[in-house]
Amino acid sequence: MSITMGTTLASLVTNKRRVSALKSLGIVTVGDALTYYPFRVTEPVPLRAIREAAPGQQMAFAAVIRDMRVVPMNARRGYRLEATVDDADFARSRRVPGSTARLTFFSYRKSYVDWVSVRLRAGTSVVVSGMPGEYMGQLQFTHPEILTVAPVPAGAGAGLEGYARGAASGNGAFAGSADPYASAQSAYPPAATAPSGAALKYDADTVQEALTRVCRPRPVYHASSRISSEHIHETILGLLWMMGARTSSTPDGQLAGAGAAGIVAPATDTIAVQNGEEKSGTTAESGAEALSQSIPDVLPESVRKAKNLMHRAEAFLAIHDPASTARFKEAIETLRYEEAFVSQTSLLKSRQHAHKSSAHPCPLNEALETARASVGEAVAEPSTQPEASERGSATDLPDLPNLRDRFIASLPFTLTAGQSQVVDDIASDLERDWPMQRLLQGEVGSGKTVVALAAMLQAVGAGYQAVLVAPTQVLAEQHYETISKMVSGLTLAQPGAKETDAAADVEGAMGASGASTVSSSKVTAEIPVTLLTGGMKLAARRKALAAAASGEPGIIVATHAAFSKTFQAPHLALVVIDEQHRFGVEQREGLNAKTDDGTTPHLLVMTATPIPRTAAMTWFGDLDISWLTELPGGRKPIRTVVVNEADAATMGRMFAHIRARVDAGERAYIVCPRIDADDEENEGGSGVSAAAGSARGRAAASGSSARTAAGGRATRAAADAIGIDDPYETFDENGETVARPPLHAVAEIADRLQKLPQFQGIRFATLTGRDKDDVKTQVMADFAGGETPILVSTTVIEVGVDVKQASCIVIFDADRYGLSQLHQLRGRVGRGGTNSWAFLISRAEPGSPAEQRLEVIHHSLDGAEIAQADLEFRGAGDVLGDAQSGGKSSLKLLRVVKDADMIADARTRAGQLLAADPELAGEVQLAGAVLDFTRGNETFLTSS
Repeated sequence: MSITMGTTLASLVTNKRRVSALKSLGIVTVGDALTYYPFRVTEPVPLRAIREAAPGQQMAFAAVIRDMRVVPMNARRGYRLEATVDDADFARSRRVPGSTARLTFFSYRKSYVDWVSVRLRAGTSVVVSGMPGEYMGQLQFTHPEILTVAPVPAGAGAGLEGYARGAASGNGAFAGSADPYASAQSAYPPAATAPSGAALKYDADTVQEALTRVCRPRPVYHASSRISSEHIHETILGLLWMMGARTSSTPDGQLAGAGAAGIVAPATDTIAVQNGEEKSGTTAESGAEALSQSIPDVLPESVRKAKNLMHRAEAFLAIHDPASTARFKEAIETLRYEEAFVSQTSLLKSRQHAHKSSAHPCPLNEALETARASVGEAVAEPSTQPEASERGSATDLPDLPNLRDRFIASLPFTLTAGQSQVVDDIASDLERDWPMQRLLQGEVGSGKTVVALAAMLQAVGAGYQAVLVAPTQVLAEQHYETISKMVSGLTLAQPGAKETDAAADVEGAMGASGASTVSSSKVTAEIPVTLLTGGMKLAARRKALAAAASGEPGIIVATHAAFSKTFQAPHLALVVIDEQHRFGVEQREGLNAKTDDGTTPHLLVMTATPIPRTAAMTWFGDLDISWLTELPGGRKPIRTVVVNEADAATMGRMFAHIRARVDAGERAYIVCPRIDADDEENEGGSGVSAAAGSARGRAAASGSSARTAAGGRATRAAADAIGIDDPYETFDENGETVARPPLHAVAEIADRLQKLPQFQGIRFATLTGRDKDDVKTQVMADFAGGETPILVSTTVIEVGVDVKQASCIVIFDADRYGLSQLHQLRGRVGRGGTNSWAFLISRAEPGSPAEQRLEVIHHSLDGAEIAQADLEFRGAGDVLGDAQSGGKSSLKLLRVVKDADMIADARTRAGQLLAADPELAGEVQLAGAVLDFTRGNETFLTSS
């Protein structure tokens, strides 16, 4: 059977419970397993005789079981197994006197105790690895790792006595060697059966092999309650053997060679198919060749040699069966560079593809500069525009030569310099006949919507359609109402007006011959704004779809309904994606395919999630990037307060403060991560990318990630119930998640707060992702109107919700959120120019990393600074490069901030390669990896 990276584990692993447990970690194929990287590798365990033991310091030694007994624990349920070991022969090789120690095991399960008893029979040779301690004056190892050594015929010299003689004479595998297990014949030898024919299986054939196994550095994987790190490791080693690996990666950089430690053939009760059953006749060299054929290199040979990197197969072997910690790190660097190279090649190819497509050019009027001069540079230099009180309505303005500038002139405020620059940059992009691809990043409240609307009006003014896609119905309805008000009074020339002489239009706009408007015979109409959401009633939905399908110039505001097959916009020239991290590449491509004339719409994607510039340049290499760093005038800094939930006095003063603000006519948000207390707990998080693999799911209701405790992808119900972006999973030394307190729920907190004396007489409302769309709309209307001045919600309010009177936000379980998500939530208040407060309720331990994270957002309002800290705390894989829609991320190791130089180097080399071979015809494996990356990473940004 030919095994490839795409072969499913279900077809190879006979233990179906293990297959299921691995699937819960996102490991379904051989490729998933090999790219499920360990989060750390253990240091080599030193060899020490029992007399050399130091309490609290890891050690390994060989010994013989002298006696063993099982003692029932009368005071409590369970058993205690004690075995006495004697290391006389091993100690002789260390030139120290022999001694004894106790091995102790505790268990409630009689079956486990019986199993250990059979293994530790008197006279059995064992190798022990563990941490020594002292109990009642005797050295004790509690639950150490034990490897049993198969008995050998008398005089064979491979037992403890033979080992001692060889070591004493300087011929032992561990005698006087800087790398004491480098020359061992097998790190994971095949299980041996006692010569007497007993059914008992032993862990190693020789003492040398067992010592090699326990002393070598070993990878530790993020595990779960269903499968241990050791079993994950065992499975991956078995897969490597099946694919051709027979020896470990060796320090000289070769895949195999003389003296390299071997990989054991997996037991048939674990693996169903074993490749190369002619094991005894398989040489190291042919095994290495087989592995490299099963795992072909992705990087071009020239790049790999120039960077002095490992072969991909060699790197996998060095990661999962490292000969040394240095070798492990070298392999990690190889695969990290591979990720950088593949991702940058993908982005550059995407950019090339965009430049080859055609788009509808949306030119501004050619007389723009003249018109600007006529109105005193009011449009070109927003800082000189009159204040709102000095302006007229849209209908009183001079008839500027284009719709976009009439809109800007009608605004009751002055655009910031940054907004004006971005508007002009977008205008230049839209005038081209190939599609714009631009990312607009702006702080919360920086005015991205105004910039986007100016772009949409440029497209509408050119006679085309523009679509604004929002991630939630609440945000879509808010955009619809805002845009409708902002374009009210603006008129659009109808097709009949094209018969009017263009020069006359310009003269009218310029006020020539005393005229202030164009010819009165010109036909004009209001700009149509259409709302399309999945929650609309059938009649309204059909009407909206018909308006879009008509092809008439106008603006369409939609949710995910814009991606449905029923949506048609034949004259679509511009797509604006708000909060772009909520939508995948495939969805955006679906909109691109809506045009009937073969053109690709211009694309403007917006995000308020702060991204460091290095990260943005890395992951949005296929887009032009614009930043809005200035906030509109009148915005006051938000005061951020971290409150320990156990501090009842401070909590009481906070609630009293909120009551005072409500009495003053303001509003308050209370945010909780869960809907009700009966929901499944989110005791996991987004972890290290290498550990989490593809096990993240994006909560549809709130746009936040939800994971199960086992690290698997959450169910839809759990995703709807849990709105927290909980990226800071805590693991123990075995890679298993550490239990944490239950998260607070909307229903629970709303009930508790309404009973407090501070809120007597105040009406509360609740809002969650489970609420129906019409309920959400009504709740937000009542909140904005003041009927229910306190809103208890999940993070469904995270983006776009704009209530001017909101001045306070309380975020429960703040220590469990991502910093950038806290920054987003904090941005919901202070939007009306009033003083505002954000209270972060925490249960973090003093001095813990969680407390340190909150200190960052406590002292900073700078989104870029917060994002930088978030990247450093979480790892880039959790903030960037992950798919939210349930797909798999191709990124496991790359760190956007720390690896900036590596990424820049990869981008340069990828550009050179594409210049010589644009279609990658000579690099088939790289082309496949680029395609997989593009499909797997449906987005390049994860909201937080």
